[in-house]
Amino acid sequence: MSVMLTKFESKSNRVKGLAFHPTQPLLAAALHNGSVQLWNYRMGVLVDRFEEHEGPVRGVAIHPSRALLVTGGDDYKIKVWDLKPQSRRCLFTLHGHLDYVRTVQFHHEMPWILSASDDQTIRIWNSTSRHCIAILTGHSHYVMSAQFHPKDDLIVSTSMDQTVRVWDISGLRKNTPNNGPNNFETFDTFSTVKYVLEGHDRGVNWASFHPTLPLIVSAADDRTIKIWRMSETRAWEVDSCRGHFNSVSSAIFHPKHELIVSCAEDKTVRVWDLAKRTAIQTFRRENDRFWILAAHPNLNLFAAGHDGGLIVFKLERERPAFTVHGDMLYYIRDKYVRSYDFNSGSDIGLLSVRKFGSPYVPPRTLSYNPAERAVVVTISSDNGLFELSSLPTQSNGEVKDSSADGKRGTAHSAIFVARNRFAVLNKTSQLIEVRDLSNSVVKTIKPPAQTNEIFYGGTACLILSSTSTVVLYDIQQQKTIAELNSPPVKYVVWNADGSLVALMSKHTITIANKNFSQNSLIHETIRIKSGAWDDAGVFIYSTLNHIKYCLPQGDHGVICTLDNPVYLTRVKGKTAHCLDRSARPRTITFDPTEYRFKLALLRNNYDEMLHIIRTSTLLGQSIIAYLQQKGFPEIALHFVQDKNTRFDLAIECGNLDVALETARAIDRPECWDRLAQQALKQGNHKIVEKAYQQTKNFDRLSFLYLATGSTEKLSKMQKIADARGDPMSRFHNALYAGDVLGRITVLREVGLHPLAYLTAKTNGLEEEAAEILEAAGLTEADVDDVPTFGKCTLKTPPVVTPTSNLNWPTISMGESFFDRALANGHLDGDGDIPHINGMDSGVGASTVLDEWARDEEPPVEEDGWELDAEADDDEDKDVDEEFEDAVEEDDLGAGAAPGVSENELWIRNSPFAAERVAAGSFDTAMQLLNQQFGVVNFALLKPLFLSIYRSSHVYVSPIASLPPLQLHIRRNPEETSPGRVLPVVARTLQSIRTELSEGYRFVSGNKLPEAQATFRLVLQALLLMVVSSDNEAKEWRETVTAAREYLLGVSIELERRRVAQEEPDNVRRSLELAAYFTHCQLQSQHMQIALRSAIGVFAKVNNYATAAKFARRLLDLNPDPKIVAQARQRIAAGDRNPRNTVEVSYDEFTEFEICAATYTPIYKGSPSVRCPYTDAAFLPEFKGKLDTLMELTEIGATSSGLPAPR
Repeated sequence: MSVMLTKFESKSNRVKGLAFHPTQPLLAAALHNGSVQLWNYRMGVLVDRFEEHEGPVRGVAIHPSRALLVTGGDDYKIKVWDLKPQSRRCLFTLHGHLDYVRTVQFHHEMPWILSASDDQTIRIWNSTSRHCIAILTGHSHYVMSAQFHPKDDLIVSTSMDQTVRVWDISGLRKNTPNNGPNNFETFDTFSTVKYVLEGHDRGVNWASFHPTLPLIVSAADDRTIKIWRMSETRAWEVDSCRGHFNSVSSAIFHPKHELIVSCAEDKTVRVWDLAKRTAIQTFRRENDRFWILAAHPNLNLFAAGHDGGLIVFKLERERPAFTVHGDMLYYIRDKYVRSYDFNSGSDIGLLSVRKFGSPYVPPRTLSYNPAERAVVVTISSDNGLFELSSLPTQSNGEVKDSSADGKRGTAHSAIFVARNRFAVLNKTSQLIEVRDLSNSVVKTIKPPAQTNEIFYGGTACLILSSTSTVVLYDIQQQKTIAELNSPPVKYVVWNADGSLVALMSKHTITIANKNFSQNSLIHETIRIKSGAWDDAGVFIYSTLNHIKYCLPQGDHGVICTLDNPVYLTRVKGKTAHCLDRSARPRTITFDPTEYRFKLALLRNNYDEMLHIIRTSTLLGQSIIAYLQQKGFPEIALHFVQDKNTRFDLAIECGNLDVALETARAIDRPECWDRLAQQALKQGNHKIVEKAYQQTKNFDRLSFLYLATGSTEKLSKMQKIADARGDPMSRFHNALYAGDVLGRITVLREVGLHPLAYLTAKTNGLEEEAAEILEAAGLTEADVDDVPTFGKCTLKTPPVVTPTSNLNWPTISMGESFFDRALANGHLDGDGDIPHINGMDSGVGASTVLDEWARDEEPPVEEDGWELDAEADDDEDKDVDEEFEDAVEEDDLGAGAAPGVSENELWIRNSPFAAERVAAGSFDTAMQLLNQQFGVVNFALLKPLFLSIYRSSHVYVSPIASLPPLQLHIRRNPEETSPGRVLPVVARTLQSIRTELSEGYRFVSGNKLPEAQATFRLVLQALLLMVVSSDNEAKEWRETVTAAREYLLGVSIELERRRVAQEEPDNVRRSLELAAYFTHCQLQSQHMQIALRSAIGVFAKVNNYATAAKFARRLLDLNPDPKIVAQARQRIAAGDRNPRNTVEVSYDEFTEFEICAATYTPIYKGSPSVRCPYTDAAFLPEFKGKLDTLMELTEIGATSSGLPAPR
């Protein structure tokens, strides 16, 4: 039998009692420390805690139909609790037992509570009257447990007196006694001992009834489990199950299979075959004794309590094995391979696999071959088996057994990979065998990484799942195509055309394209169960309690809620086909509007977006927040009815018409202020004027009239200021209008005679100046000491072009598609045009735009000024009449709509960092380099960035007085489609290889510092390369590898020379570095240099044996005759004196890589981390640090690699 599947585990004090809720995912646990915990085992959270007992709580039960919980403890009390979330509390306490209460239970029909106690009695309580209605006496020692029969009026009890008793309580149902608390003498007339079962040699801890058969199972301190059968007249022992090494705490029947599950103080949970009485599975803990078992009344779930907490587990997988081909679902139910037609609903049994593997373990996977109409089935029993069988072409009533002509073998996974080939994984030996339909091995493959599971990866390809990575592997060429970092993948689902794949783990989903070059990751806190692609390219997946969707770029959300988990098989339109946990086909109808709308939004499919808006009722804050997040507030306007939210969205997207409409409805000063700010940014001074009028912001309004050259309105503002009696406002308006006399009048009225006098003098108004002096009682002689100022030059700015009736045009005011289509927040139209959201759907905006555009704008209302009370009514009337025509309604346009800039097109069209740099988008280029290669230190790349940007642009100055024109240099100037234009390639692979050759010459000339700098520059330049084909991508990777090896080798040799010079006593380190240099992948002429250098260094310290080995490697490279002679001399010296004076850490017989930070070996099989760009190896302690070789990337960082060629 397979290993038990642990679904939930908690750590706590010792658990003595457990009870499942019949319908909700809740589990009550009674703890030895006096607490009762209520867990949501599906979500893994503690829901509540009940802590009114004093001392250990041993018994707990949940009512089968009401929200009630009962507990019993060492404080002799039985407490009944309300389980409703809003009122979880103790309802009442039952007193009567004189010792510890061991177990409690609700009756399935009657309002009874059963309790067993160490006072040697069993009591039945009426939960309605809250009184004891029966006391069952007869045991002569502690009563350890008592349970109602699931259907009959029977009770089974166990005691330390070594007996199991069955009680008949049918009389209690017929003649419920008086509920008075003192009528104890009548109790025994309603219950009798039907059977006394004797056979255990020590105290009996537990007994349970079989749910359907007349059987009892008991567990005792004599380490045995006994099975008893009952008849109408007697009961007898059937058999014993022996195998536990200590007292057996509990034993229960499996609700659905002929199994017994037991737990004991020997720290094990064991599963027994009821028919054979043999143990078929043992689940063992290291340090915790088990005390209690509970089975879920409806689901395949068990719970066990132990010294350190509790576990919830299954005995078998409930996920049915299935596969989908076309309109057919092939699945296994009750060990029969069946076919289900999605269209007709026909469900036919095709093949029996009842004799395949263990009878208690369902098949694990099913792979179907449509060409040969064959299936490969795997099962996890017996360390993994597979069976290849052919399906009958037509059903004739009889279902054949797979053992008749099935071909079997040992494997953990098995899948078809071609018409006549299937692959099997032997997990133990780590071999993948490709077999033909006769089950003969055609090819054997050693996977490149520790593989736990294999999946179909496309034609002649496999997806290999390990503990931390997923590998796309070509089984023909036996090479790794791509690799992704991922938790262990459990299921793989391809879309219809094989372009996208969903890799599902326990809590994550990775959506990738067919070559893994692009991917997005989704994380769920709850377990992911299954998934299927719908016909629009959206991945639909199910968790334990939801069906959700995932868009290709990673956005996801909830479609509907599930009561019980299902396994999705196919999604088409509004229907999800699935299998439930009993492997029965079901359909679920849901509303796909939300995710189809989001998909249309991401693909700019405006036709379908408008169709959905017209024909559906998308509402809710989530869709509004999504549209805002994605930069479409103008679309979100359509879904919002709340005035405040509509106003916020209209301001965000710059829709002044809607903002003005909602501001009128809200009519709050802060809204008018925000509207004025937004309108001012767009140059719509008509709306600014309206907003200032509504808030009576006279000062800003006057300045606005000054800026727009509206002299008539400025003069009217002067009259309004006079009517208001505000001196500062009157002065400002006089200043704006160039009214010197008005300014002098205001200054005189407020008592500022000196300023009034100077104003008059500097503006040449001598009569007004004399009048001011006279009014102040002064003469010209009194002001002789006042300095003389020149004539004032301040004049009102002349109006060259009147703009008071024109809104200022701004480039950003061009109306977008949805500004026009969704004008005023609603649409017109019949909505009968069908729209589809296919992968290649066009924008189709031009026809719809004409249909939905609106040419009319709402008129701007003219409200009264409501002047302050200082002016009299007549003045108010005059001012209002004068201001009737203050606001003109002419609006000649909203400005020009710009096209998309060339730089923006380059950014959109390219996934390469180099082309983002060419477009001047350095920030997105750095983000790409970080995602693709783990680059974190960009300072070294600044010269390259600037060089590429300058190389992609030309500046032309046609006229000296104008700024230069910037011209963008395209790689494909003949291209006319905006979606395909790209910048010129600044650096080609050929030019970079020329630099690499220069580095080779430096190595040959022993100019190692220069060589080191050159190889680093080469690797930096390769980061900013653009590849256009698979061959070019392959050459790019080879060039990176070559530059890395040379950079590593040169760095090692430079370190050796530094050690030899600065640490002459450290001979051992110098020798090791010389040896490691010879293991870098260098060209033949440079490898000869490395070997000759190592020979000289080793021979110098009398390490003749190792020097001879290097000499033999040198001979393999066919050097010059002179070098051959020298090498043979070293070999002869090594043969004469085969010893080494200095021991070094160097084992040439074991494959190793060199740590690029410490220059020490990392032997095969040892842990290591890698540079995400160059793939250089590092010791694990360098994870997360800056790589020392390139000083660019973060060691061990997750990266996607070079984008796919276009």
